[in-house]
This record gives sequence, structure tokens and C-alpha cells, in this order.
Amino acid sequence: MCQAVLTVGSLLEELARREAVPRQRIEEVREQIAALESQLEDEHDRLSRLVITRETVEEILGEAAELIQEPVTAGSAGGDVDAVGGVPVGPPVLGVVTVPPLRPGMRAAMLPRAYRDAVEIMVDAGRAMRAGQIPIPSLPEGGGLLKGV
Repeated sequence: MCQAVLTVGSLLEELARREAVPRQRIEEVREQIAALESQLEDEHDRLSRLVITRETVEEILGEAAELIQEPVTAGSAGGDVDAVGGVPVGPPVLGVVTVPPLRPGMRAAMLPRAYRDAVEIMVDAGRAMRAGQIPIPSLPEGGGLLKGV
């Protein structure tokens, strides 16, 4: 009889030990879920900020596009080609400043204003310049130096 009580006691201890393992795993999974929920909330916040930023930029660029009244074409009627090689130029795509590929007969007047300013500064300098040395007055907030070019 003593042997049967001892076996039942050790059996119950073994069951308790085996229960402890899944309980510990459950607690670890709950901690992982809490961490993932926190990460998910952070990513939702980041996405929300980016969406608001994109909408604001689209709004600003939309207002800027409304200010453009006429297409950019080259100088005089002396045979100059407009910015896209003779095809009338429409309003630009919002947020896109395109520089036409180099073609024979192209002039600096076909470039966007900031590019024209940079070309003029380089011509006036009369020497080789690095991009970071070129002040561009037509850039927003009073100009600056070209960087990352």
C-alpha cells in the first residue's frame, strides 16, 4: 500500500512538472504578443505620419502647380527648340522637375530656373567647380549650396 501511495504521489508531481512547462511557454508567448502589439502600434503611428506628410506635400505642390501659367520654352524665334524637342510643353507633373536630354542646339534657357542659375554661376566663375561650391539663389529659403550632386 505504501508503494501505491508513493507511485500516485510521484505521478502527481510529474504531472505538475509537465504542466509547468506549457504554463511557462504560454507566459513567454503572451510577452511576445505584447511586444508585437507595441511594434504594430508604432508602425501604425509611423504610417499615419507619412500619410499626413504625403497629403500635405500634395496639397502644397498642387497650389504651386496652379501658379504655373505657361509652358517653359527656349528663347527667341531663331530656331531654338523647346524643352522637349519641338513639342509644346504642358504643365509639369506635380513634384517633378525634368531636365531634357542634351540635344544639338539646346540652350541653358531650356532648363529649370535653378539649373539655369547653376550654369550661369559656373560660366561666370571661369574655372572648374564642384557641385557643393555652387550657390543657387533661386532655391527655396533664399538659396543654398548644391549638395549630394
